[in-house]
Amino acid sequence: MIKIVTSAQRHTSNREWIHSEFSFSFADYDDPSNAHFGALLAHNDNELEPKQGMHEHPHHDLEIITYVVSGILRHEDDLGNQAELQAGTVQMMSAGTGINHSETNPSDTDKVRFLQIWLLPQSPGLTPRWDAKFFPKAFRMNTLLLVATGTGEDGALSINEDAAVYLSVLETNKELHYPLEENRRTHIFVISGNVEVSCDDGAFQLQAGDAARIRKNCDLTLKGTTSEGEAELVLIDLP
Repeated sequence: MIKIVTSAQRHTSNREWIHSEFSFSFADYDDPSNAHFGALLAHNDNELEPKQGMHEHPHHDLEIITYVVSGILRHEDDLGNQAELQAGTVQMMSAGTGINHSETNPSDTDKVRFLQIWLLPQSPGLTPRWDAKFFPKAFRMNTLLLVATGTGEDGALSINEDAAVYLSVLETNKELHYPLEENRRTHIFVISGNVEVSCDDGAFQLQAGDAARIRKNCDLTLKGTTSEGEAELVLIDLP
């Protein structure tokens, strides 16, 4: 089964200090039929105004992955971590028994756009952890670059879930292939540009903000179809 969720079908939360598009039930958006996709609980596309932010607040028993699309995002937490994360950086918080953190925009003039992904942990009650890593655009070009995983591959951030998060920048007419397994789910989100997603069910044209939720065994093909420039996407393989 392939379900396409268009950008317009997401829930929009527009406040003076932050604009968010929620792919799943979150905050003031409550839809029991759209609460999660397997272990994926949240996929939020956020844009923070200059000098604004989400001030210190707690989490527990969540795997929270943040990808900075543009601008700079400042992170602080009660584990003592402080960092200014530039575009191309992926941050991982394994909340475990509890972590307090804040995410703010330190810029006086520029917005910051970032994706925030929440996964259920494989095991609850673990010691909280934080990590972050910058992945240059050249490393993401015309490939699926593994940036977070529960299986411990070198170079990727470690998470407490049997999931894998990939980033890609696709030039026009470049193709990527990803074999899907019967008992797995795949979530594809187009950050910018246009992507053709092909499987046994046919070919689907995705624009920026669109997503595909796939649960079937097939050889997936991703093709960049942007008329000018490149496409950027995230692919999440999860139980």
